[in-house]
Amino acid sequence: MKACAKHKQCGILLQLLQPKYRSPELESQLDETWLRDYKDNKFFLIDGLLDHEEKHTSALTVVDRDHIYLILQEFHDCPYMGNMSEYRTKERVASTAFCPKWEQEQSEYINTCERFQKAIQNMEKCMSYFST
Repeated sequence: MKACAKHKQCGILLQLLQPKYRSPELESQLDETWLRDYKDNKFFLIDGLLDHEEKHTSALTVVDRDHIYLILQEFHDCPYMGNMSEYRTKERVASTAFCPKWEQEQSEYINTCERFQKAIQNMEKCMSYFST
């Protein structure tokens, strides 16, 4: 919660979600992505934590870089399933956590994952072997 309160957009949302603080001035300070989701009622508080509605579930809003990294590490570097593709990682993360820049964060993480890059290279070698 502390990380969310320190983040400008989360801090504004935390205020807006309190009935006594709703104001057009606060809304105008939100970035476009955050404002759109706020107006679509996708943000709400559960036990003081900022959640975001995703499809049929809700996901915890995460903005702290260290927390984002830990979540991506947990869902991409899955020890019992091997490294996930970018699509599968996105699907798994979406049911747990929300960050407006997930796609960018996820791409950066996966592109720097040595295990995943080696697996792709090995798969490409196998594919080229069978296609000749």
